[in-house]
Amino acid sequence: MPIVGFGTFKAKEQEGIESVKHALLNGYRLIDTAAAYNNEEAVGKGIKASGVPREEILVTTKLWRDNLGYDMAKEEFEKSLKKLGLDYIDLYLIHWPANAKNYDNWQKANADAWRAMEELQAEGKIKSIGVSNFFEEHLEALFKTAKVKPAVNQIEFHPGYWQRDLVDYCKKQNIAVESWSPLARGKVFENERLKEIAKTHYTSVAKVCLRWIIQHDVIVIPKSITKERIEENINLFDFELSYDEMNQINELSEFGFSGEHPNAWPDRI
Repeated sequence: MPIVGFGTFKAKEQEGIESVKHALLNGYRLIDTAAAYNNEEAVGKGIKASGVPREEILVTTKLWRDNLGYDMAKEEFEKSLKKLGLDYIDLYLIHWPANAKNYDNWQKANADAWRAMEELQAEGKIKSIGVSNFFEEHLEALFKTAKVKPAVNQIEFHPGYWQRDLVDYCKKQNIAVESWSPLARGKVFENERLKEIAKTHYTSVAKVCLRWIIQHDVIVIPKSITKERIEENINLFDFELSYDEMNQINELSEFGFSGEHPNAWPDRI
């Protein structure tokens, strides 16, 4: 997978089409969407409008947490495939794990959805399968029945909240980690230390945060509908954070947590 991709959360209709097209024409090759974003049709149209060959693009979409089960997973996958207008999906993720608050047997719900995804992968409709927002407990439960280990775990990961223990666990399991909300919903722009580091490198706070993420060997998928920001977010290779700067960001006090917790749904922390 490319280490920098393009997120499409909240990019709908024409702005979704145009932003995906612009991202692909400016070098992005990983496009991330989800059934819950209600923009798969726009993403598919943007891919076609770009003219970039399909085989060069890695498309991710996700199964929503209300549809965890064998039959529902297969039905929802086909809906996503049709909306995107594609013949296959490169990476299909369980968006959020089932938990004890929304499923009587959360382990079985996750396992049944995963079995359906394994079969779709074996049929060639999905290239790789993975998860999102899974804690160690959810992964351990899944491993008991899974024939295929998740390729990716997409989690909230940004300065101020980066789930260090979970990241270490995933890496030991050879599961790639992918960051969502890399800029903490804009909270990073208020942090004085990040501002100082950005000034040192004559760059933006956004690029410092994105660079910090990829230097952790974590995939990042920043989202934007602004052409200039889309172009800026992929150009992360003209500077490097020092060991000391990385540690300073690592040790920032916790801030910017979204409140989204895998075991809290349907409530928020």
